[in-house]
Amino acid sequence: MSKQLKFIDLFCGLGGFRIAFEKQKCKCVFSSDIDEAVAKVYEKNYGDYPSGDITKIDAKDIPDFDILCGGFPCQSFSIAGKRLGFDDARGTMFFEVARILKEKKPKAFVLENVKGLTNHDGGRTLKTILNILDCLGYDVVYRVMNSANFGVPQNRERWYCIGIRKNLNINIKEREMEIFPAEQLLLHSFDDIIDDKNEYKDYKISEIAKSNIQRHLFKVKNKTSKYTLAYEIRPSRCQFKCNGISPCLTAKMGTGGNNVPVIVELNRKLTEDECLKLMGYPDNYKIGRGAQAYKQIGNSVIVPILTSIAENLVRIIKENETKL
Repeated sequence: MSKQLKFIDLFCGLGGFRIAFEKQKCKCVFSSDIDEAVAKVYEKNYGDYPSGDITKIDAKDIPDFDILCGGFPCQSFSIAGKRLGFDDARGTMFFEVARILKEKKPKAFVLENVKGLTNHDGGRTLKTILNILDCLGYDVVYRVMNSANFGVPQNRERWYCIGIRKNLNINIKEREMEIFPAEQLLLHSFDDIIDDKNEYKDYKISEIAKSNIQRHLFKVKNKTSKYTLAYEIRPSRCQFKCNGISPCLTAKMGTGGNNVPVIVELNRKLTEDECLKLMGYPDNYKIGRGAQAYKQIGNSVIVPILTSIAENLVRIIKENETKL
């Protein structure tokens, strides 16, 4: 019987990586996040409070583990930000990942970030990252995947990077098709997620927002979905989604205003629970209410994609262990 694999959950946020790997019977031995608000949510759901600022934690003090998981901060690579990359302090968080990989030498890692990382600085940022991982002794494969193509009705493109230590003699490049999940038909739309049985009075939009939406609603008069989602609501413009796929949920939802998508037919914003479901979180996940919760959701990961990656990666590692 193979031993239980251990993993660490860096920049853990709401713990999407943890859900994915615990489903594969792996054990989380360390977690870290600098945000105290999200750390409290993490503790409420998993029973342990994450360590704080990873830059202040000596890698030697981290328990030994087999797999490193990390959705390192993405604002510095996102098209929604200033795209400062490694010039932004948040962009240097990759080097914290590299520091821990160098010291602990785990069997594998799974990283997640925005699509914008792949073309940032003319591709030089990604090249630097891949060169560092190669020098640290890891074979790497990566892919940009949109959650809408993997069973989650949200238009969210993210970069997923998986590495396996070279001396394990697992040819990850030849097994790339096994690592990443195959695309699938979208069986559920955001119509299935929206709760229209409750009034949610606290989520009702203002008369001004309602007027701005109505001013531009003619653009989707031939809609195909039961519900229409409006976003980027301004007097001069408004975007709509009525094909059953939500727009990308972002951390800007936590800044208030009109940054949370609006269900036009119900004249209200998406609730925190509805947003969680659009990220693939289970129904029993506990989260707060308000700006912090929306921000935390927007910064999170797509759970079903990571669950598939975790299942495939764990299987490959354990298969290799039986051969040794």
